[in-house]
Parts: sequence; structure tokens; C-alpha cells
Amino acid sequence: MRALLIIDMQQVSFTPETPRFEAEEVVERINLIADQFRKENELVIFIQHDGTKEGECIPGTDEWQLLPSLKISSSDRLVHKTANDAFYRTELKEILELNKVDELVITGCATDFCVDATVKSALVNDYNITVIGNAHTTADRGEFTSASLVKYYNWLWQCMSPTEGKIEVITHSELLEKYDIA
Repeated sequence: MRALLIIDMQQVSFTPETPRFEAEEVVERINLIADQFRKENELVIFIQHDGTKEGECIPGTDEWQLLPSLKISSSDRLVHKTANDAFYRTELKEILELNKVDELVITGCATDFCVDATVKSALVNDYNITVIGNAHTTADRGEFTSASLVKYYNWLWQCMSPTEGKIEVITHSELLEKYDIA
């Protein structure tokens, strides 16, 4: 069984002051993938960061809310986290085990923080991992452009040694073709 993880696609990260790489396109790709997962009765899990410790992104506030352009279904699950890693002290692993999930398809924000931490945690937890290379995003970081960071992390994840599972980076189109759901 597969699960789609949609990490931290929250309003706090998508403001005019915090532009994200290809934000609208990333949301469109995530919505396409999520729609197909729902049609196949596969798990769609939205991860929401609780930034209470940092004094921002506090549950219930506007900045904490998921982007209104995301399609959300009543069958989707929500997992709240307080660290970069979506597995850290959350119910994510329990949800995955209860649903007999062995493959994770990972999307979201921010490539270089929460997406990366979750990919690495999933790897050491022996999941098969498919990162959708054009369905995660981040912001410019100092001298590093958001586009270069997305490209770098796609390369990094593709080069990581698998554990018991596999890890691959593909585009949303390749995913749709691979699972014959285009």
C-alpha cells in the first residue's frame, strides 16, 4: 500500500515576503497526485507544522492553515508535528503501520528542511520512498536560489543508499505514467 505525504503546505510559508519556487505549479501537481491516490483508495496524509515553540505557525491561526488552493478530502488524514521530521513524536508511523503502508510518495515544503528530514527518516525506517522531484518547494536561502536547492536535493536523494526499501526521485508525470493512472 502507498501513502502520499503532503508536508507543510501551509499559509505561513507562502506569502509575498516568503516566495517559494514554482509554488502554484507545485500545488497543482500535488492536487493531481492526491486526486489519483483518492481514486485508488490510497492514503493521503497532510502534515502540518506546529511552530508554537518558535512563536509562529500556531495551530488555529491563519498562518497555520493549509493553502486554500489544496484540494482536501474528508478521507485524508492530518498529522501535526513540532519538528522538521514528520515522524518525530507524531502518530505518522502508527497510521502507516495500521494501513500496511510500505511505500511513501513525498511532496511538500520546505525541500531543505521538513521534506529532507522526513525523507531521511523514512529511509532509516525502511520505507520504499518516491520523492516527486517537481512537487516540493522551498525559498531562496542566502546565496542559494530556491531552484538550485530543489535541484540539489533531488540529486542528493537520488544518490542516497537505500536501506531495506528503495528511494527514487521522479516527476509527477512519471508517477502518473508509472502507476498507469494518467
